[in-house]
Amino acid sequence: MHANSSSAAPATELFGSFVLDGDEFALPAICIREVVHMPEKISALPLSPAFLEGVFTLRGTVIPVVNLGRVFRPQARAAQAGDKIAILDYQGVLVGMLFHATGEILRVRPEQRSTLSYADGDTRGVVAGTILLDDGARLVQVLDPAALARIENVPQVLALQGAHRQAARRSQGERRKCVSFRVGASSFALEMGAIQEIMRVPALQASVLNSALCLGRFNFRGSQVAVVDFAALLDAAHGAAPDGREFLPEQRVIVARIDDATVGFLVDSVDNIVSFYSEEVMAIPLLSKARAGMFGGCLSKPDLGDIIVLDHRQIFSSNEIREMRAGHANLYPADAAVKAEGATRRGQRQVYITFALESSYAVEIRQVREIIDYSGDISCPPGMPAFMRGMLNLRQQMITVIDLRSLYQMPPLAGVGQSKILIVERGADLYGLVVDAVENILTINDNRRFAAPKMMRNTGAHDDPRSEMDEVIDIEGEGDSHKTLSVFECDRLLQRLAREMPALAA
Repeated sequence: MHANSSSAAPATELFGSFVLDGDEFALPAICIREVVHMPEKISALPLSPAFLEGVFTLRGTVIPVVNLGRVFRPQARAAQAGDKIAILDYQGVLVGMLFHATGEILRVRPEQRSTLSYADGDTRGVVAGTILLDDGARLVQVLDPAALARIENVPQVLALQGAHRQAARRSQGERRKCVSFRVGASSFALEMGAIQEIMRVPALQASVLNSALCLGRFNFRGSQVAVVDFAALLDAAHGAAPDGREFLPEQRVIVARIDDATVGFLVDSVDNIVSFYSEEVMAIPLLSKARAGMFGGCLSKPDLGDIIVLDHRQIFSSNEIREMRAGHANLYPADAAVKAEGATRRGQRQVYITFALESSYAVEIRQVREIIDYSGDISCPPGMPAFMRGMLNLRQQMITVIDLRSLYQMPPLAGVGQSKILIVERGADLYGLVVDAVENILTINDNRRFAAPKMMRNTGAHDDPRSEMDEVIDIEGEGDSHKTLSVFECDRLLQRLAREMPALAA
């Protein structure tokens, strides 16, 4: 590697300068889109290089942020509130470079500039040359944008951005749903079609395949299903789980299925059901190939923040999970009687959300547009009935919020920390139903749905939600896990509201 004086450079070149730990660096002005302040929230992207601070969204584009200090020194400090981000255009994909402060625009003459040449076979560094200013008293290092921002999936990002621009010119497509969950500091989501059930962490049995990735197995409808530690899947450095590990009350197992594969994923919490359109999913520029296929894109919701949408098909293509699934199927085959029973009971299946309203109830997921956290930002116009909590502005749509506890004359909750709002859409109107908590998501055969026994349907009891529920579902299980839940009908509820408040009848 050696320095050469540049003789072919244009008469004057423009650079933008930046400061990092007291050193001054420069980037060609032609590649700098803009400089922005540090955003309030940067989402960590798992399995990315150590110098990737995370990603954030800027005007409908996902921007990966490279911590330049960690490019030079892995132990350099993390981003801070006062830092600046220079947005670079790299082959049509935007990348953010983190600096500690901005400098100035430099007009550089050829004799002030030198370049670094790398011998064939040498690893190219990120410093492309130097600029000497103030008669040699000031040295500015010139950075090579191409060496800094090696995006692995440029074609996919550009293709998806182009598809979204085409979709934006047309009317919006079919609305989709996903379940968002948290692992560590990041929010993720799986599409509803991939999820078979969401449950509290069951008692796990040891498996000869236990590892840093596999926590154990449990019996799920007659088959032994492996439980994958999602945190370990995203970061292999977590190490093997200790025997007798205790799980937190908010942790859940998401049972996902694609084709003939069923796997459980342990996550820190399940947060919401999110409704979205395909064109809202933004491509994530990736600086690493590690499990890159599983990151399907990013959803940015003002009330929920940035959510990384996972491609479940790519998760199942992972060799470790495929081998784990095959190993459990061979070592712990499903009981033949259970298989035979399942063969005779195949038929239509429905997905239900179970929620708490003092007792537990179930509602068909297709009746619910989305689930959001309970918000205190609800305005209450005067003269409304007690059961109407007020109006909530949800992404520029007004939601009528119904307090089900008040409607059914139940005492108010002491705290609303776990409360959720089920968003129900009827025509152009949206209603939010406040429930104590969302518990699970279940897939149940239609032949496990029955007419409710008369003793459960006290039609004269207006303070009992079951008085308006004609059917129940029988949830199979052993001991306390075998439950019978009344099926909540949103249309019946809205009919009652229309009677009690005629303004809602429209």
